[in-house]
Amino acid sequence: MATVTSQASAAVFGPSTLKSRFLNGSSNRLASAVSVKSASSSSSSRYFKIEAKKGEWLPGLASPTYLNGSLPGDNGFDPLALAEDPENLKWFVQAELVNGRWAMLGVAGMLLPEVFTKIGILNVPEWYDAGKQEYFASSSTLFVIEFILFHYVEIRRWQDIKNPGSVNQDPIFKQYSLPPNEVGYPGGIFNPLNFAPTEEAKEKELANGRLAMLAFLGFVVQHNVTGKGPFENLLQHISDPWHNTIVQTLSGN
Repeated sequence: MATVTSQASAAVFGPSTLKSRFLNGSSNRLASAVSVKSASSSSSSRYFKIEAKKGEWLPGLASPTYLNGSLPGDNGFDPLALAEDPENLKWFVQAELVNGRWAMLGVAGMLLPEVFTKIGILNVPEWYDAGKQEYFASSSTLFVIEFILFHYVEIRRWQDIKNPGSVNQDPIFKQYSLPPNEVGYPGGIFNPLNFAPTEEAKEKELANGRLAMLAFLGFVVQHNVTGKGPFENLLQHISDPWHNTIVQTLSGN
């Protein structure tokens, strides 16, 4: 929830002025979305705390009726009405959660090896050259193995969304099972530090996952433009911040 604290003169922004501005005419909707609190002061100033209404990604724009703010990270953003169908919404919630987690791992896997290689701790290829290396099997063989494993995992995750708890027991090693859980938060071996999935934790995870998805896209675009990794681009910018910028990069200078 965004919070803005402003200080204004009582003569200009007194309670009566606020009422006439926010509570009259067509401004009733805005008034319901804004909470104004005043504190007494020895000076001639008053302090107001303005809190933005949760669920409105753009102030003044109504959220869709099917996004009522009950979901973590729900800010009413769905311009294409993709989640209007409740079944689709249930699936999209889990899809965003998993993709955000993969993006956080991916961004760390792209950035940290580059940083550690630059400072001399590791000696590994850049993420964009990793596919050119020789591994224990050919790239096509690794792709097939990865496809099969991911397909198996995604099928089980899909079953868990359709029938929560139905895949908690390992089908091969029967002695291993997950405790009863909320869909998307399996716990057990997937939560070794035993973090509680509180509403605050869910909000933070989604915010970081969304940021990581944007960062991943930025890394890819940045490499396609400059041919370098994000850390190397950062070092280049720091070495000459007035000339090594996006403006010079796009202009070809």
